Amino acid sequence: MKRLHELDYLRGLAAAGIMLFHYLSWTFGEFSSAQVVGRIGIYGVSIFYILSGLTLYHVYNEPLSKGLNEVGVFFKRRILRIYPLLWITTIASIFLFDGGEANAKEVILNLTGLFGFIDWPHGIAIGSWSIGNELVFYVFFPLFVILYHKSKLGLGIFSLAMLAVFIYFAYFLIDINSSLSDEQQRSYYCNPFNQVFLFLGGYLVGVLLEQTRVSLPIAVFLIIGGALLFVLWPETGDRVRLIGGHTRMVLTLCCFLVCVGFYKFSAQLPAFVSWPLRTLGEISYSVYMLHPIIHRLILFPIDYVRNHFFAVPESIRFLLAIVLTLLTSYFVYQTFEKFFIRLGKKKAIKTA
Repeated sequence: MKRLHELDYLRGLAAAGIMLFHYLSWTFGEFSSAQVVGRIGIYGVSIFYILSGLTLYHVYNEPLSKGLNEVGVFFKRRILRIYPLLWITTIASIFLFDGGEANAKEVILNLTGLFGFIDWPHGIAIGSWSIGNELVFYVFFPLFVILYHKSKLGLGIFSLAMLAVFIYFAYFLIDINSSLSDEQQRSYYCNPFNQVFLFLGGYLVGVLLEQTRVSLPIAVFLIIGGALLFVLWPETGDRVRLIGGHTRMVLTLCCFLVCVGFYKFSAQLPAFVSWPLRTLGEISYSVYMLHPIIHRLILFPIDYVRNHFFAVPESIRFLLAIVLTLLTSYFVYQTFEKFFIRLGKKKAIKTA
């Protein structure tokens, strides 16, 4: 199928936003719910989920309707797309962040991806909890397709049930007067059932809007309007307030508005704009998984310089981490990720 480059633009921006959130947090301290960077740190992941559901709709909605053989192809390709980099970053994180020591059970759960099903807050690699969620969503995905092709009413009822679960977490489980650093609140937030509606919502965007023409001014209005509401919505205090109550509903709506705007964005951008955005989208998985590792790795030479020559400001480490993350991610995508993407396509052809 024709690649949806407009979704790549947004996917890349979301990955860059999460990277900047972490680097800024690790350099200058925590952000509150009132600060845009603090909001991006949470809702960049939400955008990933929506885009994932939407992209998978375009790639697999028709093939998966043809039978169990295609379901097997879907899981083979997803495994080859997700697991190799997850394995590398998990093992690297054990040595870089945990001194080479790790609980055997946690290692097994992380390397198999099962942590997303039974121990979701405890991904070893920083940020990998969301990848565990994604693996859970893949199990749901064939059900979405079956319901769509066999019973649109069934899909509607199921969607309302998932929305109800999403609302239940936001209003009844998340305590907006606590803290996101609280173990229980983090567990609620990272629970795949708290996030699955976002993934399903992305799928539903494809179902409802694939054949709908949206004018460029309306698409731009959705992007700008969603972004402005996201920035200007009044909220203060600990970032736990971003994931509960009315704020959770409004900021989630903002994410959907922006995603739909990019989905239906029809303007041809100049090459000097489109190429960097498209490339950033293509390498977004590497950016997301590798940026904590790059940030830690460059600490060692910087500490050496600090101890033996002169003081190096944290801002230098911040800028250096960004540049090295982007360069490393591009290299990893071209030489490592693409290999397994092609391998997944070969497996699909052989199975067919």
